[in-house]
Amino acid sequence: MRKSKPKKRYVLPDPKFRDVTVTKFVNNLMYDGKKSTAYTIFYGALELVEARTKENGLELWKKALSNVMPTVEVKSRRVGGATFQVPMEVRADRKQSVGMKWLIGYSRKRGEKTMTERLAGEIIAAAKGEGAAVKKKDDTHRMAEANKAFSHFRF
Repeated sequence: MRKSKPKKRYVLPDPKFRDVTVTKFVNNLMYDGKKSTAYTIFYGALELVEARTKENGLELWKKALSNVMPTVEVKSRRVGGATFQVPMEVRADRKQSVGMKWLIGYSRKRGEKTMTERLAGEIIAAAKGEGAAVKKKDDTHRMAEANKAFSHFRF
């Protein structure tokens, strides 16, 4: 690479739980720079999760996030005119961001009325090990397992 790597940006912890991962999640959840709305949705979803399950909402969210984070993924690699799907380990920071994006993306596609309810439903489902985001992780792992024969093409 010609240029040097860009400096790592660090985010501040959120005001309620003092957790950096919560801030990263809220930043992913945010639309059009409306961070206060994103915080309202997230905190409301955690309260809804607590009301439905009688457990700590933050702990359940962390469990859901860990259930959604992939450990391996496939990347396309061209070798001699053919494109192979090569399984690769996922870096820790990418693992977290991909898990967050899947959790948010699949909660947006749910059928409930408000985003707070959708996010709460997806968090509860992911914590149990079910739901669309967990299915996506399983599909990704299955894809990597199926293409294990091409792992010697790693770059």
